[in-house]
Amino acid sequence: MDAADVSPARTVVVTGGALGIGGAITRRFARDGDRVILVDIDETAARTAHEEIRTAGGDCTVVVGDITRDETVDALRAAVEAGHGRVDVLVNNVGDFRPAKSFFAKSSASQWDRLHELNLRHVFTVTHALLPWMLARGNGVIVNVSTVEAFRGIPGHAVYSAYNAGVSAFTKSLAVELGPSGIRVNAIAPDLADTKQTPAALMLAGRDPALLRSWLPAGRFGIPEDFSGVVAFLASPDAAFITGHTIPVDGGTLAASGWYGKAGGRGWTNLPDQA
Repeated sequence: MDAADVSPARTVVVTGGALGIGGAITRRFARDGDRVILVDIDETAARTAHEEIRTAGGDCTVVVGDITRDETVDALRAAVEAGHGRVDVLVNNVGDFRPAKSFFAKSSASQWDRLHELNLRHVFTVTHALLPWMLARGNGVIVNVSTVEAFRGIPGHAVYSAYNAGVSAFTKSLAVELGPSGIRVNAIAPDLADTKQTPAALMLAGRDPALLRSWLPAGRFGIPEDFSGVVAFLASPDAAFITGHTIPVDGGTLAASGWYGKAGGRGWTNLPDQA
């Protein structure tokens, strides 16, 4: 038997794995003893994550590039082949709401296309590229990152919401398709994550942080480790009978809150003091 077949270390691929939620996911798997392949467009952040992981005794390979581009997917495939020739866990983490106008009527087809690349298409291309290794071994785990906005209306981001609903639908259908092959597929749906992309100060916009206790059931914004822990669970044997689901990791916001028209009549908010 090949030594790789009996090694307890898994090979884990994390896209957007340098900062924020993705950075926490990468570091969590490395800390748990897995071999990590980190893909990120930010070379400086990726190299920093690599050094931190290696210094802590972890195993990390970096692929720098835009995962929405086919050449980056090709480089990722080559990194897998050059490494241990296996993929045990794939985390499709990349996503962004920012390349959009505030209202659909003012948006353009080019913006829809970029949102499609960032939020849905790369989930297809990366999964399609790495799935053969899982199929060959007859096991594997895929965890996609969607958003709570896939399950409620979010004014000003209709296209982003639609593509993430597609991520969760893809997750469900692919889980059914791949279950007989020993591969599980799940997703998480984050909300209100205090990260570089969505810092707490930006979300608060000068409001009193003490008000969070009345706005959010959990009483606080999420931190990256809140999300990485759920991803690690979904990739673990403890979740062996869970597949096809999107797990909200949102501090209760999906259960409790909605969007409100601002009192001044212009725009929308999910913070009740502005309604």
